Amino acid sequence: MEFRTMRRAKQALSPEECEAVLRAGTYGVLAVSGDGGYPYAVPLNYSWDGGRLLFHCARAGHKLDALRRDGKASFCVVARSEVVPERFATRYESVVVFGKLRELDGPAEKRAAIRQFAACLAPGEPPARRDAEIARDWDALCMLELRPESISGKRSREDFPG
Repeated sequence: MEFRTMRRAKQALSPEECEAVLRAGTYGVLAVSGDGGYPYAVPLNYSWDGGRLLFHCARAGHKLDALRRDGKASFCVVARSEVVPERFATRYESVVVFGKLRELDGPAEKRAAIRQFAACLAPGEPPARRDAEIARDWDALCMLELRPESISGKRSREDFPG
């Protein structure tokens, strides 16, 4: 599939800027094709390892049902958002990733992914404490991976500090 090019190319983030947004963030919105063909968008924590997005979820539910019907997904991270009332505008920076979502197979792949995820979300916690939390929830835990097919980012036309 060929993905659309950004209509306002001057506002596009470079691949390096998109990578920085994904690496710095921990929260975004995953969108899949939900029940009855309705879009299903759910806010989730995530981890970015430079080549894929990782998510955790329960072993049953709307996300997994949608994934099993059709693995296509998009994920959006809003890095910055600031309303500028006097200009009737918003300063923002965001990234959208399109790709195929899959459930990670096998305990070794799942364990490596959840360890990376836990290190991203709780970097100050000792590895032994993170491993104890993982062990506690292991049987109920599912790990998902989104491999990007397209990544694009955009910033507002407003000058955005930083």
